[in-house]
Amino acid sequence: MRAMGQDVHGGPEVLKEIEVPRPAPGISEILVAVHAAGVNPTDWKHRAGGAFVGEPPFVLGWDVSGVVEAVGFGVTLFKPGDEVFGMLPYPHGAGSHAEYVTAPTRCFVPKPTSVDHIQAGALPLAALTAWQALVDTGDVGPGQRVLIHAAAGGVGHLAVQIAKARGAYVIGTASAGKHAFLRGLGADEVIDYRSVDFAEAVRDVDVVLDPLAGDTRTRSLGVLRKGGTLVSLLGGGTPEETEKAAELGVRLEVLLVEADHAGMRAIADLAGSGKLRAHIEATFPLAQAAEAHALGETGRTTGKIVLTVR
Repeated sequence: MRAMGQDVHGGPEVLKEIEVPRPAPGISEILVAVHAAGVNPTDWKHRAGGAFVGEPPFVLGWDVSGVVEAVGFGVTLFKPGDEVFGMLPYPHGAGSHAEYVTAPTRCFVPKPTSVDHIQAGALPLAALTAWQALVDTGDVGPGQRVLIHAAAGGVGHLAVQIAKARGAYVIGTASAGKHAFLRGLGADEVIDYRSVDFAEAVRDVDVVLDPLAGDTRTRSLGVLRKGGTLVSLLGGGTPEETEKAAELGVRLEVLLVEADHAGMRAIADLAGSGKLRAHIEATFPLAQAAEAHALGETGRTTGKIVLTVR
């Protein structure tokens, strides 16, 4: 089968189309013919430096939307021909930037019939990250105030929709050119981080979702109400931040996304009902994965980038 692999760490140019054996499903696994697979910041970070997956050679990619080709022993949830989508076990289950992939059955859920493979392939990792941050960690509910940084990004724009679906009041930070987009998603307030200091403009927030870390994370602690929660997606909090959180009476949590059958079912329900939709910045055929990485690394995209395989 075709896959996009690399033998060394480096820039997008290290990604090459390779031929590798088609995998077979093991016990409690399914083999999925990949139709579309999202590209996420974690992909280009692993490409450049290995991060959690170690040294090459490897094939990247965690998002999957496709069709079940075969099932392993003990599988009852799916049959060949079923359309599914999901996230491979993160971080060590990478490999969806290929024509076929195997993974534990419960990484996947049925793809809603109203959602095409490109849309479904864009959702899993970013939407699960947002769900696990806002719902599992932050327990966001009706009437709560939620601040989402980088709100027009891959995780951010899905987090806006999830928070709104939970009945929250949503404040997003983004450049001015993306404000209309965010209001179209339901954001109640949008702050131009280039001209407004969010730490002065926002108060009494219940949950902050921060994919940026650094100074943004430190200053975000001060906008939380007592008992509020800041969920950071990038690295651990410093000792100074931990101390400040304790002084303010707030929680500072660091989240690493996990494969999650219940979370994927919730995401499928939202997507199927039209309450959650990924904005697709661009699609590329599998062989042009390097171009997809290069675009993503500009940091100027809105929403998601997707590789099309079939």
